Amino acid sequence: MQLWRSLDDVPAELGRTAVVIGNFDGVHLGHQHVLRRARDLADERALTLVAVTFDPHPMAVLRPEHAPTTLTTLEARAELLVDAGADAVLALPFDMDMAGWGPDDFAQRVLVDALHAEVCVVGANFRYGCRAAGDVSDLQDFGAGHGFVAEGIPLDGGPQVWSSTYIRTCLAGGDVAGAAEALGRPYAVRGLVVKGDQRGRELGFPTANVPTSGLTAVPPDGVYAGWLTRRDTGETFPAAISVGTNPTFDGVTVRRVEAYVLDRTDLELYGVEVDVAFVDRLRGMEAFDSIESLVEQMHADVDRTREVLGLR
Repeated sequence: MQLWRSLDDVPAELGRTAVVIGNFDGVHLGHQHVLRRARDLADERALTLVAVTFDPHPMAVLRPEHAPTTLTTLEARAELLVDAGADAVLALPFDMDMAGWGPDDFAQRVLVDALHAEVCVVGANFRYGCRAAGDVSDLQDFGAGHGFVAEGIPLDGGPQVWSSTYIRTCLAGGDVAGAAEALGRPYAVRGLVVKGDQRGRELGFPTANVPTSGLTAVPPDGVYAGWLTRRDTGETFPAAISVGTNPTFDGVTVRRVEAYVLDRTDLELYGVEVDVAFVDRLRGMEAFDSIESLVEQMHADVDRTREVLGLR
């Protein structure tokens, strides 16, 4: 995967390109729609397809108090963009200097000087440049005088469905199935497995513990059916997933995602990077009055997980 983290990283010998531009957080079905159109144009013209994104999200710089939680890490976003058809990803480091670039300045530096664009495809509501002053028609006018054509593609997959904001709303309400519908795949949290308090192991349900950040979108506290994928080997396992602070044991200070791989007590995952994907919500988080009642419920959660994942 080619991931360039600045304009200076773009190879000097890069030929003519097709370009897509956006935050692409989540790389949902709407983003994939734009990429398919750009891929078709790139193939017709024998161009390299470059996806341009921003790191961090511009709102994290301009109005950090209103910055949205992220659906994907930069690395995961780049992988998804390549899977969706991009040949390379340019992650522009967004800062206050870039925030001051006017629309023409942005187009000149990125599309003309660095990427030698022949085609640029964006969402129909795309805005760019200082104070979001530029729109698709401005991009088309600029391109007409600088050797590229621009297209704006409507993201009309249904009411709100093709939207990162919609996906965050689904996740905030525990509707992981709705988020998956808009993403075209289950929503996943990525992170390194760390040692927990090992209470799950003592109860016969050892879990992979993945700490979460307040900057990452995570479903609300509860129990979910899903999958755990090891990033080092690519192996995927069915899992019952808990999100919360373990109220039966008086809670912990850090909210975390804990995944129990069904029927496996032999996996050594400490220090391994994993993706924990959420397929459906089973129940909310609750405190139990005894260890016995908790274990009984955990067995029921595992049985329900099998049903949801089609394993029985």
